[in-house]
Amino acid sequence: MKYQELASEILAGVGGRDNVKSLVHCATRLRFKLQEHSKADAEALKKNPGVIMVVESGGQFQVVVGNHVGDVYNALDAQLGSGEKASASASEEKKENLLSRFIDVVSGIFTPLLGVMAASGILKGFLALSLACGWLLDSSGTYKLLFASSDALFYFLPIMLGYTAGKKFGGNVFVTMAIGGALTHPLMMGAFEAAQVVGAQPEYFLGIPITFINYSSSVIPIIFAAWVSCRLEPLFNRVLHSALRNFVTPLMCLVITVPLTFLLIGPAATWLSLMLANGYQAIYAFNPIVAGAFMGAAWQVCVIFGLHWGLIPLMLNNMSVFGRDTLSPLLLPAVMGQVGATLGVMLRTRDAKLRVMAGSAVTAGIFGITEPAVYGVTLPNKRPFIFGCIGGALGGAVIGYFHTATYSFGLVSIFTFAQIIPAGGFDATVLGAIAGTLVSFVFAAVASYLFGIVPPAEQPAEAEPAPQATSAPLNRKQQVTSPIAGDIIPLEQVQDATFASGLLGKGVAIVPHQGRVVAPVDGYVASLFKTKHAIGIESDEGAEVLIHVGIDTVKLNGLHFTAHIKEGDRIKQGDLLIEFDQEAIRAAGFDTTTPIIISNSDDYVDVLTSGQSPVQEQAPLLTLLR
Repeated sequence: MKYQELASEILAGVGGRDNVKSLVHCATRLRFKLQEHSKADAEALKKNPGVIMVVESGGQFQVVVGNHVGDVYNALDAQLGSGEKASASASEEKKENLLSRFIDVVSGIFTPLLGVMAASGILKGFLALSLACGWLLDSSGTYKLLFASSDALFYFLPIMLGYTAGKKFGGNVFVTMAIGGALTHPLMMGAFEAAQVVGAQPEYFLGIPITFINYSSSVIPIIFAAWVSCRLEPLFNRVLHSALRNFVTPLMCLVITVPLTFLLIGPAATWLSLMLANGYQAIYAFNPIVAGAFMGAAWQVCVIFGLHWGLIPLMLNNMSVFGRDTLSPLLLPAVMGQVGATLGVMLRTRDAKLRVMAGSAVTAGIFGITEPAVYGVTLPNKRPFIFGCIGGALGGAVIGYFHTATYSFGLVSIFTFAQIIPAGGFDATVLGAIAGTLVSFVFAAVASYLFGIVPPAEQPAEAEPAPQATSAPLNRKQQVTSPIAGDIIPLEQVQDATFASGLLGKGVAIVPHQGRVVAPVDGYVASLFKTKHAIGIESDEGAEVLIHVGIDTVKLNGLHFTAHIKEGDRIKQGDLLIEFDQEAIRAAGFDTTTPIIISNSDDYVDVLTSGQSPVQEQAPLLTLLR
């Protein structure tokens, strides 16, 4: 499988299979819950070409891998096995603070559904747009079919959450799904409608009056009910004979939990839902402009630490209680602010690799995925990230002023504009959302273009210190010679997005003329991949050099490669490091283009290509300026 190797390396980086308690994923990141965080090697994972960033937050070890996170997750899931991991002991759980436990529960329950939630919300938004523009009638068969497709997930949300909550709490997921099904069963929905009629007679369960509530689209009741069922399950398994557990334990869980949910858990959880919704509404109504400015500024900071999904239940709860949500529109300027800042950097920079990276990040950000923009462009340059947050605050204040709301749930993106159209058609709230988003986007783009970065080419020559000054002028800090003889090509032309984007650092690539790699500097071998296709070197002057022979050659698993050194060896410039059979590698269908990267490029003012193509072995290749 294409992502098996990356999955193996990530699994090793988090401390191995036995160190993983649970694993879920969201739009761009893998969220591990580990037995011991000390066993994980975050620094090694950050150096992996397939990993964008590693974040430890909310009790989770988060590995950001990008848009192909689903494929990597599937590969990891296969290596971890389908069996449930043993849950943490009570003493282990007590070590975690309340916020960490809350984030872990929320991510475990909601992130598996985010993709289909976003899809359903987008479809709902387009249907609202179609009605407002007169493209469809709500009485038409086309509208009814598409509306059912968009609404099914939300109407039967207790069933879906029954599955994910049961899995998170370590119980029988089909029992918890059945509990969710009972909450939305047509018989119960009919009883709820009948109870709304004036003078309707109450119904009883064993003499106890039943409170019928509309649980369709509800969130909190099924989570509490699933937790109760999952706590009862091991109790019954402990006392029942193994021959009876398979059907008696589910029977007892259903017989106890479903009535308990309708009599106690459901009404109590519904009351809690109303309290949360009304509490948020009171804060929002107190000053929606301030609320908008705060959320617009703080949202991307939450994204950095992976805490943003903690607000998902509140958004869904608002949708369930009020039929609309005023929180998610406030986040639209926060997202588009970072997109605007990234666009400003892209238009301003003269660094080809940064421009390519920023261009792809802008595209992803428009569709709601801001991690590439934040981690790859705005945050490393600091000021663009700040401008994006300021733009988010300005735009959020505008949207708060207009009291804009969304009428379906989805990831905050360009599609959100379709989800803010009310049933009556376009109104001032829609214009407010457009205005607030434009304010955020334009401010961040212009500010980042003007003040976000200072291209080296714009530094005035006369600003350099005079020869007699005590501070030394900019000079050649270190020379890196070519480890391979061959033709030099710019890094952005490498047929691998990770290298071409410059995420791993600045450098060049060489199409080799012969199958040998020699030491480009004096230093030691910091790392040698087990497949022998890549080597990391740290020079005596502190430069970190990565030599990666070929593209995707990791799949050869060491075939056609011979290493003449091992990790930790002391090396001198010109020492033979690796030999490889380039003809055999090409015959196997692999590109032998070899990137030579300065992994710690941020420690230098610039990394310049000093060699001429074709370059000979040990000839000047890179000049590192400090």
